[in-house]
Amino acid sequence: MKRMTVALAIGALLVGGAATASATPAASKVPDAIKVPAGNRPLTTYPAEGVQIYGCTNGAWALVQPAAVLTRHGKPVALHSKGPVWTSTVDGSTVGAAAAASSPRKDAIPELLLKANLNTGDGVFGKVTYIQRLNTRGGVAPAGACTAGAQTAVRYSADYAFWVAG
Repeated sequence: MKRMTVALAIGALLVGGAATASATPAASKVPDAIKVPAGNRPLTTYPAEGVQIYGCTNGAWALVQPAAVLTRHGKPVALHSKGPVWTSTVDGSTVGAAAAASSPRKDAIPELLLKANLNTGDGVFGKVTYIQRLNTRGGVAPAGACTAGAQTAVRYSADYAFWVAG
């Protein structure tokens, strides 16, 4: 697993690390555990490229925060950060959420169903009710012991599907 410094990882994202992401998410069957409840409809799905940043606590790696760029047709449209929160770079709207369910993936961070708990603005994320993290690749914490205070960034990609009531 390749380790990078946090500054280099975030810099790579901002300089165009996400530009190669596909505009169409890879097809996959959504596990029952993370299906969105009835009464919601899909709004949009964006591919994301980024890092999961881990810090060393008590000799083990623990998630500090994600840092990812969501794209549409290869152009950045949103940033994903600690919270977790997604902020549109197009209209400034924001959605924050908490994990409601997860589904494991081999050699990758789990797929998730997240329920919105914060919405700001009238833009794309202003009325989002649920988010799914799908098709995850990479992002798993390093194995083994670590030195207190150390940080590392592990590359990952995923598709984020946003849902609204309706």
